[in-house]
Amino acid sequence: MTDPWVALEPGADPVARVRALRQAHDTFTRAGTVPRPVRSVVADSWRRSARAGVGPDGTADVELSGTDLGAYRAEHPLATVMPLFRELLGSFAADGEHLLAVCDAQGRLLWVEGHPATRRQADRMNFVPGARWAESAVGTNAPGTAVAVDRPVQVFAAEHFSRRVQPWTCAAAPVHDPRTGRVLGAVDITGGNGLAHPHSLGFVQAVARAAESQLSLLRPPGPAADTVELSALGRDEARLRIRGRTLRLSRRHSEIVVLLARHPEGLSGDELLCALYEDESVTPVTLRAELARLRRILGPDLLASRPYRLTAAIESDVTVVERRLETGAVAGAVLAYVGPLLPASQAPTVVRLRRLLADGLRAALLARRDPDLLAGWAHAAWGEDDLEVWRALATLRPTPTVRVHLHRLETELAAPGGGGDVRVG
Repeated sequence: MTDPWVALEPGADPVARVRALRQAHDTFTRAGTVPRPVRSVVADSWRRSARAGVGPDGTADVELSGTDLGAYRAEHPLATVMPLFRELLGSFAADGEHLLAVCDAQGRLLWVEGHPATRRQADRMNFVPGARWAESAVGTNAPGTAVAVDRPVQVFAAEHFSRRVQPWTCAAAPVHDPRTGRVLGAVDITGGNGLAHPHSLGFVQAVARAAESQLSLLRPPGPAADTVELSALGRDEARLRIRGRTLRLSRRHSEIVVLLARHPEGLSGDELLCALYEDESVTPVTLRAELARLRRILGPDLLASRPYRLTAAIESDVTVVERRLETGAVAGAVLAYVGPLLPASQAPTVVRLRRLLADGLRAALLARRDPDLLAGWAHAAWGEDDLEVWRALATLRPTPTVRVHLHRLETELAAPGGGGDVRVG
């Protein structure tokens, strides 16, 4: 085969291939070996599926429905290109008795549209909006595997890991944020074996590229001329973008700007002093000197006094996370949370804000019980000692790696004088 990402080479007999793939699938589920003619991309996916604990007779779980699903979809970046997906793929899906599906970066289906009879058939295996079709949840499938490997891919018939899905064939391509390159999700076409044609893969890949182009054009307009963009998550020194300039602030100036951004009405000198310093011996003169230096950096028209306040509107990465949490868009909040707020800061109010934000996001993750989101938190530097999150993850995804890490945390907690860095709630 010339292209390993295409399911059938020209001239191949689909019936014979299905028969051979079913035998290969049975061999793999019994003995763990992958015989020919299984493609390498599929063989690798089968192995990942098995390591994730996926069973060949399982099915997808519906994790979002009703208002939760509606809120999440409304917040998701791919919502803006759904009209394009419908225009380019909608009639193709309906006329060919196929389905158009769009998933997020965790493999969760957001939209499933197309031929009514085909949708009813797909409903029986939970190929529905809100169901998680990540490779780690249901095994090899085009949308889940596309986001797992970040490549356009076809999955033909018995190449699917789950036996319930093997009557289907699908082709999917990841869609990226044109600014950051991050995978936003995937667009998929699902139906009969005719979709194994190379043109189907090329078609869905072209649709994904068109969506990325439109996302680039549909980017929200830049901040107003008097708006300041503040980035303070995951960095000890905040970054400000203002009037085309990017400024990297010192740690103390970062704390001051974060606090003033939280209080557009302004703070008095005494309020700032208490918010910034634990040491009561620090004098107002010290604070005034810091503010004078900050005013020289920002410009005299941006930092006002009596009370101290920023005169421009502030768009902060912290408020992005908070807004998404408020609307129930937990996955979107996780994507925006690139780390704790000014992690090295010991300023009392910054420490409190840092904990409030992390605790709010963490509580939403534990309530949502999405193993992909929990795993992302657990494997990040700020979650590697979070016992409660690791316990939740072990309940949902008891892989050997998770069990070993959880055992280590519990052993440290049980040891005399142990658990100093282990978070238990």
